[in-house]
Amino acid sequence: MAHTIASCHRLLDVIDYVEGDPRVQVVFTVGPDTFNHQVARYLERHGALVLPWQQAVRERFDLALAASYGGLPQIHAPLMLMAHGAGHGKRVRPGPYGGPALVDPPVYGLDAQRLVHGGRVLASALALSHDSDLEVLRRQCPEAVESAVVVGDPCFDRLVASVPLRERYRSALQVDDSQELVVVSSTWGRDGLFGQWPDLLPTVMSQLPGHGFRVAALLHPAVWDAHGHRQVRAWLRDCREAGLILPDPTEDWRAAVVAADHVIGDHGSVTAYSAAIGRRVLLLPGMRAVRTSRSPQNLVAASAPVLNPRQALLPQLRNAQVVHPDAVTAALTARPGDAAVLLRQTMYRLLRLVEPGRHRQVDPVPVPQPRRWELGRVVS
Repeated sequence: MAHTIASCHRLLDVIDYVEGDPRVQVVFTVGPDTFNHQVARYLERHGALVLPWQQAVRERFDLALAASYGGLPQIHAPLMLMAHGAGHGKRVRPGPYGGPALVDPPVYGLDAQRLVHGGRVLASALALSHDSDLEVLRRQCPEAVESAVVVGDPCFDRLVASVPLRERYRSALQVDDSQELVVVSSTWGRDGLFGQWPDLLPTVMSQLPGHGFRVAALLHPAVWDAHGHRQVRAWLRDCREAGLILPDPTEDWRAAVVAADHVIGDHGSVTAYSAAIGRRVLLLPGMRAVRTSRSPQNLVAASAPVLNPRQALLPQLRNAQVVHPDAVTAALTARPGDAAVLLRQTMYRLLRLVEPGRHRQVDPVPVPQPRRWELGRVVS
């Protein structure tokens, strides 16, 4: 069940663990979501068989995978439910029309509102990245504890597997040996970097000399979907003409993070993953959104230096330090390196099939293709 481009990235990582089995036929469907209108085209470009939602909810399947929550009660299959970002770090916010502020808002994705329907726990397997999530689940939705399985974080494991290809990624992004790559990352919403500091990218582009730096912008797919691809590119036209690397939101952002020397980010997952693999991180002011105390995002927010957009950028980049990668990793995943094996075991258990052979090693993420990564003007 592919709800958004962001959830697609997680699903395509995980489905790879079983789709080579000749006993398994994988089909996709686009689940109900505000930001789902690019998903079918993305899946078809990958050669996936995509069933219309109305057909998918009429049929029965042996297993369903989802990394978001829309329409889950309508699917007839044992369900494995995952997060599509860095763990369960967000807390539930009031609705779009406001509401009373909660003293201790529940952790999003570990709450009964999303996990239970009609008195029934929706997930046959709730894949968690950390043991601490179990503690939250026992408090917020104890009836779902029986279905929980701690598997670690497959996204982090692929990042680690990709680090040896760093020079290949940098070459593909046209970052030469004399240049440093600065990645500016924004999650979506008004409190994301792009929503709160829309003038930051022009500032970064104007202050960093082109002969010594390249800049890439990683905008959450929902930013593109909420505003429209044409509009986002129009807003960033001057930056693109000045050399901004602007990948299509369907591309694998992890290549840029591995290639990066510095990451300027917000409270989103990309910032936490960047810190976990040892990238220097600068956090934007006002980015300390409501997060769970044990989340990797909270650890980064408490430890990373805060960028002052009104002061010179270069000295701040030079003074930035790596933010405790071992500690961030420990907050991110309780099973580093094991997510593929544990998720594969879980899927075969739900499929009621004998797990075949040995699981292959985790693959690094693809080397960027220039036609899908707008690389901007290269300064010689």
